[in-house]
Amino acid sequence: MFRLVGTKASLSNIAIRHAAVKSVIAPVSSQLFRFYNTEYDVVVIGGGPGGYPAAIKAAQQGLKVACIEKRGSLGGTCLNVGCIPSKAMLNNSHIYHETKHSLKSRGIEVSDVKLNLPQMHKARVKAITGLTKGVEFLFKNANEIAVAGLDGSDSAVRGKNIIIATGSEVTPIPGIEIDEKRIVSSTGALELAQVPKKMVVIGAGVIGLELGSVWSRLGAEVTVVEYLDAIGAGMDPELAKNFHKLLSKQGLKFKMSTKVNGAKVNGDTVQVQIEPSKGGEVETIEADAVLVSIGRRPYTAGLGLENVGVEVDNRGRVVIDSEFKTNIPNIRCIGDVTFGPMLAHKAEDEGFAVSEMIATGHGHVNYDAIPSVIYTHPEVAWVGKNETQLKEEGVKYKIGSFPFVANSRARTNDDSDGLVKVIADAETDRILGVHIIGPNAGEMIAEGVLAVEYGASAEDVGRTCHAHPTLSEAFREACLIASFGQAINF
Repeated sequence: MFRLVGTKASLSNIAIRHAAVKSVIAPVSSQLFRFYNTEYDVVVIGGGPGGYPAAIKAAQQGLKVACIEKRGSLGGTCLNVGCIPSKAMLNNSHIYHETKHSLKSRGIEVSDVKLNLPQMHKARVKAITGLTKGVEFLFKNANEIAVAGLDGSDSAVRGKNIIIATGSEVTPIPGIEIDEKRIVSSTGALELAQVPKKMVVIGAGVIGLELGSVWSRLGAEVTVVEYLDAIGAGMDPELAKNFHKLLSKQGLKFKMSTKVNGAKVNGDTVQVQIEPSKGGEVETIEADAVLVSIGRRPYTAGLGLENVGVEVDNRGRVVIDSEFKTNIPNIRCIGDVTFGPMLAHKAEDEGFAVSEMIATGHGHVNYDAIPSVIYTHPEVAWVGKNETQLKEEGVKYKIGSFPFVANSRARTNDDSDGLVKVIADAETDRILGVHIIGPNAGEMIAEGVLAVEYGASAEDVGRTCHAHPTLSEAFREACLIASFGQAINF
């Protein structure tokens, strides 16, 4: 645990208990704010996807840096119990499902296909271990980064600049107790020892749909309960409808516009009480496992923000200005614990920017060019504005939409569900948003991000040569439709 400690000195002090990874970086002191061995230019609280890049970037610029992480490994939620392990399970469950159901049509006959779930979990753990060790290697190769120790001692670190990058935690549902056995968060859902016969997923956002897909592929009957009338948490409405149909076709069941009143463990099952969001007849559904995935909230527990007067808003987010500064000038904040989408790559960009600001006075993040990805199959990815947002802003726009069924590579791979949708300004042709549902959407969106970042027009992309045959040609064709009203191959 770590906490901010009030002091009369001009520099902030951080007390650390059971803080993190390797070695103690300051001596034990009964007067935490008086005696110090080392003074750092930058102290980063949190070694996740925002914190560790911030620490490395600061060290690369010649600053003396300490990074404090409460886990026994670096990488934060993303590497340890989030992005990385979930992608391992998504990839391997997809291979299993394809092997069992699709290979025969491709001329590959495999008999007696069995699921070895313990081995699949070992593969997940191997991915985590390899990448967390990789981050430690990067720290060893940075200019100078000290990491606080997990040895039970109290010590103090003094820094001219403090960066809070403590991330987020699962948002609980009042009255529903997560035991990580029957009622699980995303962490527990990644570690289920057996495939549940029936699974209820509360929340049809990114996490719920990804992990619901994993267990559905492995044999569970999955029911997703969503309070709103659309899935996808901010996805373009057209893609959300398309996505809903495709997931339903895969076997996921949905109860939309439905709220959860409670969930209780009863022996080996969980009883989940639901009713229509606008009120109506109460229904009880039974499951072997329930995943609570209604979102995440900033993690500041035990940090001691109140000790130094750091301001937070009514949602628990640390309040910052355009330079990531809190109301205490030398304390800055990035990532999930403050404003903006809770995405690892957004935190990473902020980590770069905040360290550059401290070192040089300059740093920048373009929040209009932050992509979002759902790693199901098909994948869904988007960047920039969607139609609903542009209508609300009164912006006139035009659309180019190209289906993967008309893309030669997608047809050749027999994987042609989905489309690419490009939204461009009606007058200037500047690309305002790119929305993709289909194979490899998470990789393809990078071209859309680049287009938004550099203010490209739909014509710019439409006139750029794309290799044939590739899935990326669908993006070019969508841009041709947006700019000229017609594609070449559709």
